[in-house]
Amino acid sequence: MTAPFGARLRAAMDTRGPLCVGIDPHASLLRDWGLDDDLAGLERFSRTVVEALADRVAVLKPQVAFFERFGSKGLAVLEAGIAEARSAGTLVLTDAKRGDIGSTMAAYAEAFLATSSPLFSDALTVSPYLGFGSLQPAVDAARAAGSGLFVLALTSNPEGHEVQRSTARSGRTVAQEILARLAAENAGEEPLGSFGAVVGATLSDVDEADLAINGALLAPGVGAQGATPADLPKLFGAAARNVLPNVSRDVLRHGPSVAALRASADRYAEEIRAAVGV
Repeated sequence: MTAPFGARLRAAMDTRGPLCVGIDPHASLLRDWGLDDDLAGLERFSRTVVEALADRVAVLKPQVAFFERFGSKGLAVLEAGIAEARSAGTLVLTDAKRGDIGSTMAAYAEAFLATSSPLFSDALTVSPYLGFGSLQPAVDAARAAGSGLFVLALTSNPEGHEVQRSTARSGRTVAQEILARLAAENAGEEPLGSFGAVVGATLSDVDEADLAINGALLAPGVGAQGATPADLPKLFGAAARNVLPNVSRDVLRHGPSVAALRASADRYAEEIRAAVGV
């Protein structure tokens, strides 16, 4: 890689459209595709999504849990999917939401962010709720590899409110503390920093937070969860150009047809591009 993740993501969003599609092979979706909920179904699903979308969307986001449930053979499918997607030209954001301290966090970072790892990814989702400083091994590993992180900040699940909206010692919310730390990590980076935040697109009060972190905002919730591309400028304001909406179910439901998956992703990418002005 010749550029840090933030620069590569900005280029991908500008050329392909700001869209992230999940690779979420949960049991019900496998059945909807006419596949068995087994290793063969998992592999067929993953390969089909990569075949259909890796040459056109900015980011693919495999959800690790749906592969881990099949044990080591499921992780082998994940390894192959990550490698195939990256080879085909898309950025891979591995959705593992890892968060721990010390040597354990360093091991998680090595698993997903070391260039020698079979799970090496362009970016990784992480959880800061053992303290933002606990993420330092992942920050260091990402910088060394030219990769990025997406840190949970304002998630759309209702349970997140009790932690993320609570007040820190500074008087700001915990979420705003996380956003401020990300802004510091991204300071001076051009055209975009490599450390993004996860901010739900279904939240009604996102505009109350300072989203000027000079990094991307991964925004789940567009599509099946109710948010639309047209909502993004209102929700994210001046930060809308840096929003990377994640659409999973509303694209994946069109499988296993490769043509239908492509058509759905292309439509979302164009609608989002028009809405946010990218």
